[in-house]
Formats: sequence, structure tokens, C-alpha cells
Amino acid sequence: MPYRLLCITAHPDDESGAFGGALLMAHRDGVETSLLCLTDGQAAHYRDGVEDGAALGKRRRAELAEACKVLGVTRHEVLHYPDGALPRQDFYALVGEMTARIRRIRPQVVLTFGGDGSVNLHRDHTMVSSAATAAFHWAGRAEFFPEQELEPYTPQKLYYSSAPFVTVRGRPELCNAPTVPYSLALDLGEFAERKMEAFRLHRTQAGVLERVKAIVEPLMATERYLLAAMPGRIDVRQDSGIFDGVVED
Repeated sequence: MPYRLLCITAHPDDESGAFGGALLMAHRDGVETSLLCLTDGQAAHYRDGVEDGAALGKRRRAELAEACKVLGVTRHEVLHYPDGALPRQDFYALVGEMTARIRRIRPQVVLTFGGDGSVNLHRDHTMVSSAATAAFHWAGRAEFFPEQELEPYTPQKLYYSSAPFVTVRGRPELCNAPTVPYSLALDLGEFAERKMEAFRLHRTQAGVLERVKAIVEPLMATERYLLAAMPGRIDVRQDSGIFDGVVED
């Protein structure tokens, strides 16, 4: 079986902006890539003139599907959690949703946000980080969610995206907020422009890219990640790749 990777995000466009390079490189290497997105982004500030939330959600799901084709994502799924309100959802139920996907997909590697909330310190990103971390550790333990009737499965590596900058609309005082450090830097090379191509397919969010364009362009050639979990007592300075040390199963 090929290597398998699961990326867990909050909104359509997260997969391209935060994880696009890693997804493209994994696809190049023959990795089976899966994406789980918790919301369809109905509460977005940038809406491309779409006022109705359901209509915006439909548009953003379609944009995500287009972007996933560019990124070579094997499969993607969008759940129905409310955009902007993930911290108010039942934590155990949210972890259960993620645990079920881990047990079905059986990824050796899981990518998600760090607890800082990424480049915009978004509360949904922080909630995804917390729930995905719990799911990573609980999916292999039979005492959690036995009602799923799914075989427990333990992924081998968990990575957090490390934000290259912080910019929160209308909150310049947060630009120096503490963020997740990194242990691994991916030089995207030819994939840097492909990543931005995927992001630009999120047309309703064109205003986001325009707002941060001057910051993003000098940084688009690299993605950075923090190795957050792996079997054994690991010196993260020795990690040289997302699938470095992964054992086929």
C-alpha cells in the first residue's frame, strides 16, 4: 500500500494557503492524500458579493474541489460544522468525527494547524488543532469511540503548520503574537506557483490574497512544520522529511 497522509483543516482555502506545498510534494511522491475540512466557510468576511450563507458555502465547496484537483488530493470531505463557531461545538463529538476518518483512511502522517491559529490566529484553526491532536492520539485506543465499530489505528507522525507571519484584519497589535516554531522546512521549488494557483481558485477569497500579497510573495517558496508527535524519543532536529522514519503498514 502507498504512504497515506491526512490533512485536517477548518475552511476551504486552508488546504492551499497553509498546506498546499506539502500536499503537492506528497502527490508527486505517490502518496495517497486525504483532506478533511470542518466547515464550508459561510461566515467569511470576503464573499465576492454573495450575501446568502448557504450560497456562499456552495460556492466555496466548489472552489475547494477545483483546488484539490490542482493539489492532487486523492479525496476530500467537507463537514457541516458552523464557520466561526468551532470552539462552541462539543469537543468530544468533534474528536470522534476526526477519529473515525483516521481509522478509515489509516494515514501514517497527519497534518493540521498549530494551537496559535495560524497566520490570522483564527479561533477555528485553534479548535481544529486541539481536536485533531486528540484524535491523533486516541484513534489507536479501543476505549475511545467503540460505537464506531472501526479498527483502532495509530498514525505515526503529527505535524503542525508553522505560520510564516501573523496578520489579523484590523488588529495590527497582534502581528507579534507567539506562534508555533518549526522543525522542518520544505523548499517548494516548482510547486510554489502551483500552490498559489490552487489558492487563486478560491475566487470568493481573492480579497484575502490581495490583502496579504506583499507579505506572502517573498515567503511562498517555503512551508514550515513542527513535528508534534512520533513514536520513540525523537530529536526533532533530526527530522528531514514528512515521511522520514515512517514505516509502511
